[in-house]
Amino acid sequence: MGATKVVEEKNQQMEESLNLFTSTQVVIKEALMKLGYNEDMYELLKEPLRMLTVRIPVRMDDGSVKIFTGYRSQHNDAVGPTKGGVRFHPEVNEDEVKALSMWMSLKCGIVDLPYGGGKGGIICDPRTMSMGELERLSRGYVRAISQIVGPTKDIPAPDVYTNSQIMAWMMDEYSRLREYDSPGFITGKPLVLGGSQGREKATAQGVTICIEEAAKKRGISIAGARVVIQGFGNAGSFLAKFLYDAGAKVIGISDAYGALYDPNGLDIDYLLDRRDSFGTVTTLFENKISNEELLELDCDILVPAAISNQITAKNAANIKASIVVEAANGPTTIEGTKILTDRGILLVPDVLASSGGVTVSYFEWVQNNQGYYWSEEEVNEKLHKVLVQAFNNVYETAQQRRVNMRLAAYMVGARKMSEASRFRGWV
Repeated sequence: MGATKVVEEKNQQMEESLNLFTSTQVVIKEALMKLGYNEDMYELLKEPLRMLTVRIPVRMDDGSVKIFTGYRSQHNDAVGPTKGGVRFHPEVNEDEVKALSMWMSLKCGIVDLPYGGGKGGIICDPRTMSMGELERLSRGYVRAISQIVGPTKDIPAPDVYTNSQIMAWMMDEYSRLREYDSPGFITGKPLVLGGSQGREKATAQGVTICIEEAAKKRGISIAGARVVIQGFGNAGSFLAKFLYDAGAKVIGISDAYGALYDPNGLDIDYLLDRRDSFGTVTTLFENKISNEELLELDCDILVPAAISNQITAKNAANIKASIVVEAANGPTTIEGTKILTDRGILLVPDVLASSGGVTVSYFEWVQNNQGYYWSEEEVNEKLHKVLVQAFNNVYETAQQRRVNMRLAAYMVGARKMSEASRFRGWV
């Protein structure tokens, strides 16, 4: 029975990642048609230009050798080097990595960076591995993909279950292979190895800026606004703290084990002090609600910051927020997006809202290339300028073209790589 359940869960995860891939293709096609491009451009952009699958042998602590499978997808490099994170997760698969590399291309276009999209991943469970095993796996991955990556080719970064330490090992391995120090090969590094101020909080900072801009459009003041955040990991917890400090009333938060709700506002500092290293805090409380109930709470701003496919045709009609800002990857399905838009809810899509991370990664790469480093205030100031401009560009496109914010974001994101591909003579 247990084995059957595991197989069913794996099939569901494969189906979800396939849906992520195919739904991304659907919206890219619609965006390109709206922009006036022909079928040839869609044929170029509907799949990554390059997809590398590697096998990585790792000597485990018990002396055995385990073979891990890894991927690196490079969607489109017409604008410049590809850029995107590397995730370590048991459910990593090829379609997920391909879809996320396409999203990175769109994000880079939306915030006007000189990059195309890339993504990588290794099928593993880092929670069960020692530091030594993780280091050997990280170095093995770099050796396996070293021919197609580099500061002017493809620049990795942290993602799910990877961090600045893993980036440091990867940079060191790449520098050994190339026989010179290459800090610009990877971003999300520790500060002492050429990392950027503000990188760790950048994704949440970007989401916060998008929330502030969306609130202005709806005439809502952040101070006193009722906010619900699904997810209390890296992005969700930083976001909760930023909004709490700005005077918002965070009335609901959740993790994998349930959700907490208080109509008078939760004490975010108290919850942050008590959560564990995986962002779990709800296990300490008895009066919990479900994640499903959390999404349907009466609030001003709802932020799905956990996993994909949370707002669907089944529950979109029950969403009571005035604004939905996606901090997670793909939390709202195509059907869910249509229902929210038809109901007049302002939906800020993931490719725009979560682009703060890649923006500050770009700042880190620039600082590495010029050998001159900025203060956190400078980084935040530059990030604010980029995100406000990107938000307004997408919002104005949505208004002028009479399309929803997701399609508008895809149109803005696809335009740059399409034009670069056209000028290069690829299409």
